[in-house]
Amino acid sequence: MSTPTPALELQGLTKRYGSFTALHQMNLTIQAGEIFALLGPNGAGKTTMIGSVCGLVKKTEGAIRVFGQDLDKDPVGPRYQVGLVPQEINFDPFFTVAESLRIQQGFYGQKRDEARVDEVLTALNLHTKKDSLTRALSGGMKRRLLIAKALVHKPKLVFLDEPTAGVDVELRRDLWTYVRKLASQGTTIVLTTHYLEEAEELADRVGIINEGRLLMVEDKATLLKRFGEKRVVVTFDTPQTTLSEAVRRFTARLAEDGRTLTYVEREGVAPAGDLLRVLYAEGLPIADVETRRSRLEDVLLEVLRGRPSTQAA
Repeated sequence: MSTPTPALELQGLTKRYGSFTALHQMNLTIQAGEIFALLGPNGAGKTTMIGSVCGLVKKTEGAIRVFGQDLDKDPVGPRYQVGLVPQEINFDPFFTVAESLRIQQGFYGQKRDEARVDEVLTALNLHTKKDSLTRALSGGMKRRLLIAKALVHKPKLVFLDEPTAGVDVELRRDLWTYVRKLASQGTTIVLTTHYLEEAEELADRVGIINEGRLLMVEDKATLLKRFGEKRVVVTFDTPQTTLSEAVRRFTARLAEDGRTLTYVEREGVAPAGDLLRVLYAEGLPIADVETRRSRLEDVLLEVLRGRPSTQAA
């Protein structure tokens, strides 16, 4: 069985601006149909990478292949399969919403397709604004139109660069629903966002970038398991002054007032459930048990701070 062609391959992608290197020898492969979240702080190189693929930034060195086609050999053809939702609002204010989408279809060499225009407008709750001039739209509606423009030509690879920055919860949820639908139909999504709940909700894999260097790429669930933790806080009805040997072996921390016991479960240590079974077996006066699992935000901070991994990425 032949190996599927990746949607995007970057080999040694580098971008320099004079003495400043915005991307350092970036190697990345994204498979067709997956939702990939590229995360990192402002200035990390996310938009530079996207711009290099979409033709907005001229790379210094390295190779970029879109669905197996080398952009050095054909810089135009493969990009007809790419859609981009940029951070900045950038459309002509003198056209209507529908006209903007028709123009976008023509820009990508497609015939006018009103059914597709209507489909995208409906998916993004823009249909009632179909005949409105774009300059009359609210900020949130303009953001919806940017997303519609990126999708109207049915791209197979879509870059969402901070697509929901500064928009309402309704749009965010609408977009999540539509992104899942696109992925289920085989569209590849590359997402950058500072709303890490968004990445945690949608992504299959996560890449973390900082100062132009790709620090790691990993399956989201594996990343959360490897770097994440579960914090369990047990509250007692009455203060506890000592702990049995069976409890102390869990290296849980008893508060100075003896009212709470905190245990942090990480990969490689005993499950918190084992500790709770010991506490209940000893008949300790447990009033409450509170648990909190790490979120993707916690993991990102750990990686950016340089916490060593427990196994190879």
